[in-house]
Amino acid sequence: MSQAPSARPDAFTHAAAQLNAQRPIRSPRLRQLLPNIQAAPPTQMEQALRQYLAANPDDPDALAFLAYAIVARGRRKEAAALLARALELAPDFAAARFNYADLLISLSRFDAAMSEAHRLLAQDSRNPLFRQLKARVHESLGEVEQARAIAEELAHENPARADSWMTFGHALRAAGRQEGAIAAYRKAIELQPTLGLAYSNLAHLKTFRFSEAETAAMEQRLKGFDLAPEARMNLQFALAKAYEDRGDYAGAFELYAKANAAARMRFTYDHAAITAGTRRTEAAFSREFFEARAEGGCPARDPIFIVGRQRSGSTLLEQILASHSAVEGTAELPYIPDIVAEIADIEGPAGGAQYFENVAKLSPEARTQLGEQYLERAQLHRKTARPFFIDKDPGNHFHVGLIALILPNAKIIDARRNPAAACWSQFTLQFKMTNLRLTEYAQAWRDYAELMAHFDAVLPGKIHRVIYENLVSDTEGEVRRLLDYLELPFEESCLRFYETDRAVMTPSSEQVRRPITSEAIEHWRHFEPWLGPMLNALGDVYSNYPNVPDTLSQH
Repeated sequence: MSQAPSARPDAFTHAAAQLNAQRPIRSPRLRQLLPNIQAAPPTQMEQALRQYLAANPDDPDALAFLAYAIVARGRRKEAAALLARALELAPDFAAARFNYADLLISLSRFDAAMSEAHRLLAQDSRNPLFRQLKARVHESLGEVEQARAIAEELAHENPARADSWMTFGHALRAAGRQEGAIAAYRKAIELQPTLGLAYSNLAHLKTFRFSEAETAAMEQRLKGFDLAPEARMNLQFALAKAYEDRGDYAGAFELYAKANAAARMRFTYDHAAITAGTRRTEAAFSREFFEARAEGGCPARDPIFIVGRQRSGSTLLEQILASHSAVEGTAELPYIPDIVAEIADIEGPAGGAQYFENVAKLSPEARTQLGEQYLERAQLHRKTARPFFIDKDPGNHFHVGLIALILPNAKIIDARRNPAAACWSQFTLQFKMTNLRLTEYAQAWRDYAELMAHFDAVLPGKIHRVIYENLVSDTEGEVRRLLDYLELPFEESCLRFYETDRAVMTPSSEQVRRPITSEAIEHWRHFEPWLGPMLNALGDVYSNYPNVPDTLSQH
């Protein structure tokens, strides 16, 4: 990783320029219109392109531009259909195919995305954009060694490009090669000292400790006025972790608070709407609702869902179970949320408003078909012949009702941790679009606990709960109880889970490669002087933990 930077132009920039120049716009009329169209507000831009397409429905360039316009407004499925049509009309339209493949990844259509990546590489096998695209699909499918091999090639071919070293670092981390990941992230910082994300990625390696020199460098960078907001936020998260590790909890809290405040400004969050959704879910998925739908659903027993709130031990449970000879660990699969979106017709005129009505109308045959559809999509991520596999998306706790309808024999495990510890731990991490205020994390935890209490009542015995603190204090006992619930024999390998060599993509990737310790249980108390509002918002779910207060069952 000490190669001298290349004097050649950046290969990615060159490839992007070539891709955009490869197909000049064919229509003189569209060329004339585009400058004004692209300068217009999004609604007017879409309207102008649709007017043009009404007269020229088979113009692949216009179809592509319309797709690019509406995907920015959240209509990905419609955009994908437009790009597919453009490629039917112009199979050599490489830029459209590249963007189509990227869109397919975001739509969880990984097999189709890989097919498009292969078509692009058949035209230009050394194109770094196409190779990186293929690596992304491999990573999405849990094929970390294939992704790592491509990332390594691209990093060494583009030694002056910090982003390539970052990508290589991610791939090494997922594969469990922590020292290599650290070296790659540090190489990225060497090339681009203001790259806050590289520092943040180092901080996310929970067993990593910043050196004094690295800490001083971050402090110095944060004093500058030339940092982009995203870089500043990432540096604040990273420096907070450095302060936390050296025992400066007041300094760490100040930086975590600043970083989260910046991250919170990036999106709109309406907690009242989340709570209302929780209550509507409880009303819709009643005991009578399930009793009236005892038939239907795919009878397969393959899936094991691990749900809960983030930072509550779900990755540890996954690693323990994936160490059993009958269970395969996959990833946080997107397919249950995808099915929810399809039932709700999120991109349709109703905007998802009809989800509960549509679920109630599902016939037994439709519920069976949806369960089979989930299994078919999940099959892409299964690499062994083991009879069971894990889907570890914590957010599936919102969808326990749907899982019970379409996969009635699936097992559901609720990973639960002290809410104060879990909420604080979430506050220390940067998420893509879900950084909340501490009180909002607390309110979300209450909603989660209430919803799970509801499903405990209407689906008795369906959900097995693992309390993180109990798992730490009596690992073997909790593992035996868990395996009994899954109807699997006990295996010693589950207690030596840290020896299991597999890809782990979450922030806990380093922790689950070590034996269990109790160090994380009370760590949050170092910050307790500043957590009064959070603890007040948690209320009796904190004071009664691990028991669930009666107040949550009164809705």
